[in-house]
Amino acid sequence: MNYFQKMKGVSQSPPHVSRLEVLLSWLGSFLGIAAIGAMNYVYMGSQENALMIASFAASAVLLFGAPKSPLAQPRNLVGGHLLAAFIGVAFCKIFITQPALAASLAVSTAIAVMHLTRTLHPPAGATALNAVIGGPKVHALGFMYPAIPVAIGVAIMLLVALLFNNAARNRRYPEFWL
Repeated sequence: MNYFQKMKGVSQSPPHVSRLEVLLSWLGSFLGIAAIGAMNYVYMGSQENALMIASFAASAVLLFGAPKSPLAQPRNLVGGHLLAAFIGVAFCKIFITQPALAASLAVSTAIAVMHLTRTLHPPAGATALNAVIGGPKVHALGFMYPAIPVAIGVAIMLLVALLFNNAARNRRYPEFWL
């Protein structure tokens, strides 16, 4: 028995995931991100990746790799990202000359607000951060950032998660809506 196994309450590693589950997670996340990429190409052209934000990749991990997780449910996905986006933009505007302070306040406030509203979605912390550090193009969006790219990307990911996860016999999504 090694050190970690001796720690109280830790006696084994996480359960093994079947190859089918690995394949379904891979395929679902591929389809979710590809759908955002396709929508981006249609509306923004091949040179702009305005709809692609890194936090959507982390959401894909939850939506397709752990669809039963409370953190992956629609209320958390939608509410978490939208609240975090608004908070990120607000702190970016208030502390425009102090980006490190704006980033710290945006992420920590987003976490607190998500807790208070029962919409905790870990990838949304990156959505708040992106509003502050995303650069001139993101800053130019201002309070449109929660709509474009956040709401559009979240809607696409949710639609793909609903269609994909419910097409597989051993999956059901969502576990709850509200």
